[in-house]
Amino acid sequence: MSFFQQSILTTSGAKFDERLWVAKIRKTLDEELEEENEIPVTIFGVPKALMASDPDSYTPHLVAIGPYHHLRLELYDMERYKVAAAKRIQRELHNVKLQTLVDLLIQHDLRIRASYHRPVTFGPEALAWMMAVDVCFIFEFLRVKKQGKILSKIPSGLCHLIDSSGKKSSHNSILRDLLMLENQIPLFVMSMLFEFHFSSEETADQKLLAVMTSVSNDLSPFKEAEKTETAAVNEHAHLLDFLYNFIVPKTIILFPTTHEIEFLAGSGDEEEDTEGLTAAEAFAKPIHLRKLVDMGWAMLSKLKFTKPLKLIVKLPWTILNKIPILKTIKKPVEKVLQTSKVKKNEDEEHEESSGDEDKPPLQEEIAIPSVTQLAEAGVKFTATNGGISGVKFDSETLTFHVPVINLDVNSEVVLRNLVAYEACSASGPLVLARYVELMNGIINTEADAKFLCGRGIIVNHLKSDKEVADLWNGMSKTVRLTKVPSLDTVIADANKFYSQRWKVRMGKLMREYVFESWKILTFVAALAMLILMVLQAFCQVYSCSRILPIEALEPLEPNGSG
Repeated sequence: MSFFQQSILTTSGAKFDERLWVAKIRKTLDEELEEENEIPVTIFGVPKALMASDPDSYTPHLVAIGPYHHLRLELYDMERYKVAAAKRIQRELHNVKLQTLVDLLIQHDLRIRASYHRPVTFGPEALAWMMAVDVCFIFEFLRVKKQGKILSKIPSGLCHLIDSSGKKSSHNSILRDLLMLENQIPLFVMSMLFEFHFSSEETADQKLLAVMTSVSNDLSPFKEAEKTETAAVNEHAHLLDFLYNFIVPKTIILFPTTHEIEFLAGSGDEEEDTEGLTAAEAFAKPIHLRKLVDMGWAMLSKLKFTKPLKLIVKLPWTILNKIPILKTIKKPVEKVLQTSKVKKNEDEEHEESSGDEDKPPLQEEIAIPSVTQLAEAGVKFTATNGGISGVKFDSETLTFHVPVINLDVNSEVVLRNLVAYEACSASGPLVLARYVELMNGIINTEADAKFLCGRGIIVNHLKSDKEVADLWNGMSKTVRLTKVPSLDTVIADANKFYSQRWKVRMGKLMREYVFESWKILTFVAALAMLILMVLQAFCQVYSCSRILPIEALEPLEPNGSG
């Protein structure tokens, strides 16, 4: 047990001894500094923002693996099954006891502890036994496969929990628990067990790769994923890390950049922000009309009759200013116009700053028309087997290529924990999080999900198309996204095509300059009514026939007898 973890146990609720604390600090620095160096953290606690969004997807329900959830009473019923699995594995080890594995794990105590982000309060021997028992249970569970299972017979003690077809609810529950971010153990611990179990280190690596690849094939939502090389199996941190690298191809991360992960408190309902938008983005605030008006006025200003034109434009406003009633509403109108001018200047500044590629994408950039909207606009959707790297939009043929994805009862938990792990560990763009946001954007309703299921893009093993839509729409937006060039290009191209259609443009203009300008329209209507009332009162006092022709005011009469 390290000093800092020991301090938590000894000083909580007890009187703090400063001299003892200083002595332990010095001893710890002298003994453990060199040993703890260069040991990366690989097993993280789920960030609070993600945990709050859906606790059930990140908290194990049936079995605890590792130290984070080991002491939870509701999970303690599985301990007897884990110990029984350890007994069976020990019988398979030829003339070797688990004590030998435990002794080896004690020697790697610092390496194990350093892998965990949170403090591990168990002692070295207790932690080593925990690792040994848990890895035996994982080994026995993972080698029961749907096809070509390694075990000839499922142990009788586990028959009511697991099956080779994976149809039992408890089997899927255990599988989901094994993939949770806080329920991982270092992969080198499992590698040690395989080396004890098989004759040679090479055979152990091959068997470990076979088991990991098999379970990744079952859990991967994509029909085809990147293949993992045999030599790289020991380079992975744990089972979840292996699955992440199995799904996310290395080639899609074109420009890895160092960035700071930020977890937002909300779930995506943010205030509108136009920073970083370009003209190609679909749902940016349209400012083309204002630019057209400014350009027209600039051209007219260069003509010879500029002064008469300005006089004609300013004359009505000057006359209205002389009316006492209208003087009271002069300042509010000028304030509205001034606000519009300031907003215009801000939009131009935001456009100039849109070239900064290091900034994370905003919600407006993530927005994309739904599947049904794109289909109505003429876009064809086709299934591809290339995994995430297969997402493409062909602007010439108007074809949206989307990889085939299988959705079942485990998919949401798997995707959520993969995204959480990526956010905690990735040193480059958050590829999987960006893909999830893309799918969340194009699937809004049950009709969108049904459309993709009909095209073979989504293989639905859930109860209904509504559950598919709810799965994607329920994905939390609490992770600050990074730019992924390949997926950003798809989003930008789809938005550019959709925004250039005349129906979409007219709708944007109506929303921007009609529906969102109700205050100005209300003022114009009130001003028109006021002018008509003044004109009516004027005509009642003075004869309008003196100003306007009588024929224009009197109604036409039928021809008389003459």
